[in-house]
Amino acid sequence: MRIRTVGWAALATALVAAGGALASTLVQQRRIQGMERLAQTIPVNSKYWRDRAKKKGELLYVALGDSAAQGIGSSKPQRGYVGEIARMLRETTGRSVRVVNLSASGARLREAIEKQLPALAKLGVEPDVVTVGIGANDIGTWDPARFEREIEQLYSAIPAHSIVGNVPSFYVGRAQANVRVANEMIAAAAQRHGLSVAPVHRETHRLGMLRYALNQVSQDFFHPNDRGYRAWINAFLPLVERRAVELVAQQAEREADAAAGGVGGLT
Repeated sequence: MRIRTVGWAALATALVAAGGALASTLVQQRRIQGMERLAQTIPVNSKYWRDRAKKKGELLYVALGDSAAQGIGSSKPQRGYVGEIARMLRETTGRSVRVVNLSASGARLREAIEKQLPALAKLGVEPDVVTVGIGANDIGTWDPARFEREIEQLYSAIPAHSIVGNVPSFYVGRAQANVRVANEMIAAAAQRHGLSVAPVHRETHRLGMLRYALNQVSQDFFHPNDRGYRAWINAFLPLVERRAVELVAQQAEREADAAAGGVGGLT
C-alpha cells in the first residue's frame, strides 16, 4: 500500500506539473497572439487621433504619453482615458473640444521630450487642458539617474496647469520597486513645477494583480481593456473636472467683462 500511495502521489505530481506546463504554454501562445492582434490596432488608433485633431473646438485638449494615452487595448480608441476626458470636458463646460493626442505607442520619456514637446510647441497656443501619462516604458530599462533628469526636463516644458499621471502599478517584483522610485521622482518634480499628479498607481494597484489579470487586461495580458482603463479615468477625472470648472469660471469672467465694456460704451 505504501508503494502504491507513493506511486499515485508521484503520478499526481507529474500530472499537475504537466498540466501546469501545458497551461503556461497555452497562456503564452494566447499572449503572443494577443500581442500580434493589438499591434495591428496601433496604426488604427494613431489615425483616429490624427483625424480627431483636425476637428476644431472651442477648447484645446492636448495629451502627451504612450500607448495608454492612445487607448491601446480598449475596444475603441476613444474608450481609453483620453477619450473619456474629452467627453467629460464637453459635458462639464458645454463647449466643443479639439483633441490633439501627441502620444505614441512605445514612447518613453526621451521620445516625449524629443518628439512630443516640439509638436506641442508647434501648435502655437497654450492648450486649455494638458494631460501627461508616460514613464511605464522606462521601467523595463530602468536607469534612475536618466529618469530623474528626463522627468525634470519634460515637466519644466509643459504648462503649469498640466495634469501628470504617475506610473501604474506593476504589482510585484523588481519592476514594482522601480515604479515606486519613479513615482517618488514624479511627485518631487511635479511639486517643483506646480503640477497636479493623477494617482494612476494608486488606482491601478487597488485592483490587485489577480483581478487585473482576470478581467481588466486586454488580449496581450499587459495593456488595460475597457474595464482596466476605468482606473486611469478615475485617476485623471477629478483633476480634469477641477480644471474644467476653472475654465468655465474664466469664460464667465470674460463674458462679464465684455458685457460691462459694452454697457460702458453705450453711456
